[in-house]
Amino acid sequence: MKVYVSFWLPEEPLNVLREKHTVVVNDEDRLPTADELVAQLSAADAFLCVGSRVDSGVLDRVGNRLKIIANWGVGYNNIDAEYAAQKGIMVTNTPDVLTETTADMAWALLMAVARRVVEADTYVRAGRFQGFKPFAMMGSDVWGKTIGIVGFGRIGQAVGRRALGFRMNVLYYDTVPPTREVEQALCATYMDLDALLQQSDFVSIHVPLNEETRHLIDARRLSHMKPTAFLVNAARGPIVAEQALLEALRENRIAGAGLDVFEHEPELTPGLADLSNVVLAPHIGSGTWETRTNMAHMAAQNIIAALDGRSPPNLVNRPVAG
Repeated sequence: MKVYVSFWLPEEPLNVLREKHTVVVNDEDRLPTADELVAQLSAADAFLCVGSRVDSGVLDRVGNRLKIIANWGVGYNNIDAEYAAQKGIMVTNTPDVLTETTADMAWALLMAVARRVVEADTYVRAGRFQGFKPFAMMGSDVWGKTIGIVGFGRIGQAVGRRALGFRMNVLYYDTVPPTREVEQALCATYMDLDALLQQSDFVSIHVPLNEETRHLIDARRLSHMKPTAFLVNAARGPIVAEQALLEALRENRIAGAGLDVFEHEPELTPGLADLSNVVLAPHIGSGTWETRTNMAHMAAQNIIAALDGRSPPNLVNRPVAG
């Protein structure tokens, strides 16, 4: 059977697929266009989706051969999984394997913006460092502060574990509460979102993107944050209303932000890149060789199971039987 892969991945997981199937990999240094994607998927039994958008328009054009879309990532808002189910197409993701790596990245952004690491690096590289000055590049403490974690699933809890090492007060908001054991282990306290924003020195976002969470952090909610507080987003860009965030940062209504994702990715809201109180990263939350290779292995196993006639281990929709 034929497997199409929309972007380069490490050879080891692809070779696992090649043992049983024909694998075709997009060899361009870009994602395929919608027309290119339709042409490939019309002749494929499985799709290892690396960042491509698969909406109803694409699915309506690919015919009936495609059996599975194995998303290379835990978030699958790039795929219309519900519509795929109606067409009898399985959709899978890659949970767990990227939890700790993504939490590391959120923490890196938090530390970088609090201690002005990127700004200080630029300062030194520009030759402006002329010796120690006692009040140059003043940042904010992280130790002992209050962190509000918006979304307390796997990644949110992993950020909470890191916060314990900094003796932080951990607040969380989630529509699906964790177990009492998790709450106790992380010394975490539930709060409604507005109260969490009002009390937190750092706010770290870890909810999935859906209709309920789009612009969850908007101008009104940003106004609840302290002027000394920082916002970190390593989840999905549209969860934050980026224009409202730009204005809050520009007017120093919050102290800073660390962003790995953007509302109109890869474009930035004009003016965002000009601000010194924001740290920007190019969607690299899971970006380590170990993690992204393991993600590819997991996606490959989902495909192998589906093409063998078994239920994939990470199925996220319920396909209608054809």
